[in-house]
Amino acid sequence: MKQGLLLLAHGARNPAWAQPFQALAARVSAMRPDIVVSLGFLELMTPNIEEALSSLHAQGAEQVEVLPMFLGGAGHVQRDVLPLVEAAGARLGCAIRLHAALGEQPAMLDAMSQLCLQLLDPPEAA
Repeated sequence: MKQGLLLLAHGARNPAWAQPFQALAARVSAMRPDIVVSLGFLELMTPNIEEALSSLHAQGAEQVEVLPMFLGGAGHVQRDVLPLVEAAGARLGCAIRLHAALGEQPAMLDAMSQLCLQLLDPPEAA
């Protein structure tokens, strides 16, 4: 079964805002060429959620993991993203799993904690 990954960002009016997300999608694609990766946006940018999920499905993804690239998930993820993902899954006939927001993932919390501590105590120059 071919897997897909949708990195879902909020979106912004300034196209430069998307560059870190585009770089992440490219890195993940390069690291895992066996999966199809797409970057989608909740609003203000394209592709939107439905377009991104349709593209993944058209590329053969039968199972899609959706990772909201938000620090928290109580607002947009539950209120806006969940219904859109459920509707797309029913329409496309593929399995789509919505994960907790990036900022709620234990590995990301660990990475952000380490970065905060590094900023307080930078490594000494050799």
